[in-house]
Amino acid sequence: MPDLFVGTWKLNPARCEFDPNHRPTSGLLVLDRDAQGQYVMKAEGTDANGKPVTERPQTFVPDGEPRPVPDFPGLTTRATQPSPHELRAQVTREDGSVVGEGTYVVSPDGQSMTATSAGFDTQLRRFETRTVWERA
Repeated sequence: MPDLFVGTWKLNPARCEFDPNHRPTSGLLVLDRDAQGQYVMKAEGTDANGKPVTERPQTFVPDGEPRPVPDFPGLTTRATQPSPHELRAQVTREDGSVVGEGTYVVSPDGQSMTATSAGFDTQLRRFETRTVWERA
């Protein structure tokens, strides 16, 4: 069975619920798996002001084990894959407090993915979003 998450996904803004501080007008997300079996997620798009935005690539291994977040001392990420259609990731501080989390669910037909994310942005503002992506 092919990995349902691997591929290129295009944001469908009309089906999304954005946080007031995070309102992209377009987006492209690429999910791949590297030779070590970890997911590599890259995203770029356009913000509400028309400015291009490129997110920092994220990597996670869905084995439930904590792994350090590169370039962020004291943060770890832990990912699980409860089913072939669902991935969950969480970033925590050393004290166990949650900095960010996301759940990614691919539709039964494999053509759309819903991502529910919450956490703190680079300006330490709390955010919550639900985004819908279509296979590109």
